[in-house]
Amino acid sequence: MPFKPSSSIISRTVVSSPRIVTHTPQHLRRHRVASKLQATTMSVSTQQEAAYKRNPHPDFKNVEASRPDWDAGASFHYTKTADPNWKYGDGANALDRSSAEKKHITIDPYEPGRPAPFNYKLLISSIVPRPIGFVSTRSADGKQTNLAPFSYFNMVNHDPPLFVVGVAASLEKPKDTLKNLVESKECVVNIISESFIEAANATSVDAPYDASEWDISGLTPVYDCKDVAAARVGEAVFSVECKLESCREFESRATPGKKTGCLVVLEGTRFWVREDAINDQKNLVAPEVLRPMSRLGGITYGRLTEALEISRPVFEKDVGGMEGYEELKKDKSYSAA
Repeated sequence: MPFKPSSSIISRTVVSSPRIVTHTPQHLRRHRVASKLQATTMSVSTQQEAAYKRNPHPDFKNVEASRPDWDAGASFHYTKTADPNWKYGDGANALDRSSAEKKHITIDPYEPGRPAPFNYKLLISSIVPRPIGFVSTRSADGKQTNLAPFSYFNMVNHDPPLFVVGVAASLEKPKDTLKNLVESKECVVNIISESFIEAANATSVDAPYDASEWDISGLTPVYDCKDVAAARVGEAVFSVECKLESCREFESRATPGKKTGCLVVLEGTRFWVREDAINDQKNLVAPEVLRPMSRLGGITYGRLTEALEISRPVFEKDVGGMEGYEELKKDKSYSAA
């Protein structure tokens, strides 16, 4: 979708400062959603909780008590693929050969009567598992600190190291992390491990700006970073010091004129890795030490205990070059609408 700037942008290069950009879509919205978030006196996080109703269990502790205990003995290990004998051109493996024949439905995210939280719940339950960026920030004057998990997060490049964080808030009414990040233009991104998942989740609380999630979670702020003033999480196996590269604001399709989200691009300037997790070449982190947690739908997290490896294919060697490719094409017939 085409966008044009309507206010300002932040961008960081070697010689320029970060820029903040606000974009307004040029095309018309097809539909509008009548529902709006509640009182403006509520914090952004509190407003979102009221609208999205993320806690599905009225009495979560009773539900949790009915489930099996945490399997502390589960260790990271590799398995074979579901079909070790799979060949090029085979399509889906033996787990579900008929998957392409299953019926699908189409969903218009802006169809009349469909509230925005439905799209949120649909997307976070289908784009899974998602890595979690555990972001530590500090206000420009150093007086306020914040720690919060973001599952709208990923790395997008390695040279330079670039990461993206999606924040469901506007620059006018920013979440605490966004407020600090735009002011100080720096942060630390930490990766959450099994050993502190409860504490990390506690930092998602809708606390006021002057309440520090470090105190609420009990996690350890370590102020030894080389390039930024924010603290890294002492319990984290892997952390990255980051500088703000850019922040791009987006406008709601359902409610034109209302800013509802920001895409933050961060450039990593320094890595921190626990000594027992890194190899001698300093280029590989052991998953059995990292024990990373991921986000699924609702309030569900995932843990990594099982993995599989598949060789990266080479066209000439594995597909058989163009001759092999033409043979595969003979066995397939596709029709376009």
